[in-house]
Amino acid sequence: MNASPFFHRLALLSPLVCLGLASISCTGYQLQTGRPQALTHVKKISVPLFENKTLVPRGEIMATNSVVDAITNDGTYQIATLHEADAILEGTMESITYSQVRSTRLDTLRSEEMENSLTLHWQLLDARTRRVISTGKAIGSSRFAIDANQQTARQNALPDALQRAASQVVGRLTDDF
Repeated sequence: MNASPFFHRLALLSPLVCLGLASISCTGYQLQTGRPQALTHVKKISVPLFENKTLVPRGEIMATNSVVDAITNDGTYQIATLHEADAILEGTMESITYSQVRSTRLDTLRSEEMENSLTLHWQLLDARTRRVISTGKAIGSSRFAIDANQQTARQNALPDALQRAASQVVGRLTDDF
């Protein structure tokens, strides 16, 4: 019976002790703003048409649209015109390579499945000073089955690889990965 007042006092103190320990253990942490330290002033980004150094027709349009879609879907930054933007994201679709993943059983030179890998180089510039804030390279890839028309299969797989590369660009701009 004597232990009852002790446990009663302990029950009253435990929420205060837990609150105190929780506040001490969280010192030094802060909530993220969703932007790296160098990009805290950037809220609006302009994305001019990417350069296309590949032989893919309209590749610059597809690359630019993929990056704009990725930025819009993420929501950390807003897309703006050149005059309203805090930063400008310039990019180049550098290369696309194709490699065989799987061949037919009887003919190793005849592909059944291939993989494309494309490279985007980009740089983020301050809109007022044109000073480079950040640069990077993103690589996106996708696999596709070869059907009767290999060119169509390659063209249909390109948006998926561009989407993966664009996600890497946005990941660098938002989380600095």
